[in-house]
Amino acid sequence: MTPTKWVRSWNERLPRIPLDLIQVTAAEAAALVRNHDADAALLRLPIDQTGLHAIPLYSETTVVVVPKDHVVTAVEEVTAEDLADELMLHPLDNTLDWAGPPGRQLDDRPATTAEAVELVAAGVGLLVVPQSLARLHHRRDLTYRPLVDAPESRVALSWPEEETTDLMEQFIGIVRGRTVNSTRGPAPAKSPANSPAKSPAKSPAKNQQRGARAPQSGKGRKPRRRS
Repeated sequence: MTPTKWVRSWNERLPRIPLDLIQVTAAEAAALVRNHDADAALLRLPIDQTGLHAIPLYSETTVVVVPKDHVVTAVEEVTAEDLADELMLHPLDNTLDWAGPPGRQLDDRPATTAEAVELVAAGVGLLVVPQSLARLHHRRDLTYRPLVDAPESRVALSWPEEETTDLMEQFIGIVRGRTVNSTRGPAPAKSPANSPAKSPAKSPAKNQQRGARAPQSGKGRKPRRRS
C-alpha cells in the first residue's frame, strides 16, 4: 500500500491538522488502536474486532516466495499440493489466516518476514505471503508464484468504535478514494419541526392569465341600428 498519497491528500484538505504515520508490526497494530496510541491502523483480516470498526479496502493474491532456480518457477502458478514436500517457513509476524501447504516446518519459527526471506535465499525453505510483502522484500535471487488454492489476504482500515468523528470520516474518505466533493462531512442542519421550508412564491393566478382574454374595447363593434 502507499500511505504517503493519503498523507498528501490529507495535507491538501486539512492543512492545519497534522497526520503522522508510524510503523508497527502486524501483531501490535490492533492493540495500538484499542489503547488510543493511534487513531487508526491498517490491518490484515481477520482480526479480533472487539471494540473496533474495520472496513475492508482490498484483497491481494497469496504467493509463495522461492529461489529463482527452484523447480516451481517452471510454471505460472502453483497449488498447495505442489509444495507438499517442501520445508515451509512461518514467521511470527505473518497474519495470513491459513495453515499453509502440508509441507515440513521449522521447529524454530523466524521472528519476521524479513528473516524468513533471508532463509529462503539461503535455500532453507519456502515462504507463503501476500503478494505485496513478496514485492517489498524483493531480491534478485528470489521470485514468487501465485498460490491458487490459498485464500486472498484482505487489508482493512480499523479504528475504535467510539471514535467515528468527522475527522475520521474525512480520513476514511481519503483512504477509499473519495473526491473532495464526495467525502462525507457533518450532516446538514435540519429545519425546526414547526418551521417547514417554504417553497418559492407562486405568481397570482390573475397575473398568469393576463392576456388570455380578447380585448373588450369598442373598436371593431358593429354600430346598433336605430329605429
